[in-house]
Amino acid sequence: MAPPNRSDAPWTLLYDADCGFCRWALASLLALDRDTLVRPLALQAPAAKEMLADLDPARRAGSWHLVSPDGHRFSAGAGAPPLLRLLRGGRVPAALLAATPRTTERAYRWVADHRSTLSRAVPSRAKARATARIARHGAASTRA
Repeated sequence: MAPPNRSDAPWTLLYDADCGFCRWALASLLALDRDTLVRPLALQAPAAKEMLADLDPARRAGSWHLVSPDGHRFSAGAGAPPLLRLLRGGRVPAALLAATPRTTERAYRWVADHRSTLSRAVPSRAKARATARIARHGAASTRA
């Protein structure tokens, strides 16, 4: 797949706002998005439900979803390479993940299946900082 057109911002990344690990991981990725090409949107938001209306609730909540400006959706592990391509310094990691899609999907599934346990390892203060970063980034991406 060709690298995303960086001028086609913003892409929308739908994530589980109720998951502390998910918020922490998303905030870590957004820290690399200095060009504000990614707009975070909670899966619980009405706009997210509209964007994912073709998915049943379990599939909607079962993973993150990256949606391009033209509406193309990448879910779960398949979303990692195009997301990383949007971030500065992300081309090489994106290429590695794209070259091993089954491994990428298995790794994503493992994390998704263990996110409650992983969330307990993230300190409350880190989760609070993550929530604040996501809010700032979301506001900045809608202005861009």
